[in-house]
Amino acid sequence: MTKAIALPRQAKNGVRARDYLLPAAIALACASAAYAGADTTFDPALQKFTDFLEGSGGKIITVLSLAGGLIALASGRFALGQVAVPVGVGIGVGTGVPIVTSVVTATI
Repeated sequence: MTKAIALPRQAKNGVRARDYLLPAAIALACASAAYAGADTTFDPALQKFTDFLEGSGGKIITVLSLAGGLIALASGRFALGQVAVPVGVGIGVGTGVPIVTSVVTATI
């Protein structure tokens, strides 16, 4: 007894999965390795942004956040978020930037 060979079913729009196999195989064969860390295109922008957050810009962001929390407290409603958010912003701006920078540098 012989078994019938199952042919691939054609989708409703006329596209079969095997139609994508050859282009995918060619793309895979022609792909080259990507190396990260060698490009320094955005280093000046990264340095400026880091300096801004660690310097006066970070202080301004923290003070504005604290002012927003105080205004919310003055409105008569008390919520823990009104105090926690400015504290979190201050900690994030003060210590988050060096942590993220060192992690990215270590990974690359």
